[in-house]
Amino acid sequence: MSAAAWERTLDVRTADQTHALAAALGAQLAAGDLVILTGELGAGKTTFTQGLGEGLGVRAGIISPTFVLVRIHPNLPDGPRPGGPDLVHVDAYRLESAAEIDDIDLENTMDSAVTVVEWGRNRVEHLGDSRLEVDLYRPLGGSGGGGGAGASVHGPDTPDQPVGVLDFDTDDDDEPRTVVIRGFGPRWAEPPVLPGALPETSSASVPETPPTIPEGNS
Repeated sequence: MSAAAWERTLDVRTADQTHALAAALGAQLAAGDLVILTGELGAGKTTFTQGLGEGLGVRAGIISPTFVLVRIHPNLPDGPRPGGPDLVHVDAYRLESAAEIDDIDLENTMDSAVTVVEWGRNRVEHLGDSRLEVDLYRPLGGSGGGGGAGASVHGPDTPDQPVGVLDFDTDDDDEPRTVVIRGFGPRWAEPPVLPGALPETSSASVPETPPTIPEGNS
């Protein structure tokens, strides 16, 4: 598998900032784009997808597609991007292979929509020659751990507060998060304009992949 062309790390302090970051990214997405979201329960994947939807100008009401696997959110003719792509939102947590991904026929909408796949790593990369990978991390122990809700969740800044371990408390939406975005393939040879992006960082700053949650959670 080819390496990322670039990597950007961002700190967000609140759910509103997560939403705003995703909206800025969504405004730059186009039909055929593939976005893979990775993060534990409560890490902010749905909030991020809602922001992408706002930036794309699709119909509101984005929720996790866990129990239906796929939800399609159509572009709004009277929205900020009339005639733009729809948003196809996929939850691949219960899909164990690329073959099961193929069974839900995402290829039929790939060219005309932006496809966002939660839990898609190692499952959907074959759908296109380019993709964005977005990893979301919460600090250890929620807002009560380390330096509290106002503390940075960067490993180098707070070495006593590891990144990527969750307490499974999904109620504190305004905990800080670290968002790591990587671009792969010719479509993303250069990074999009991201508000608050830090310089390219070493992979030692955050875990390469978040830990796996227990069976039965999503």
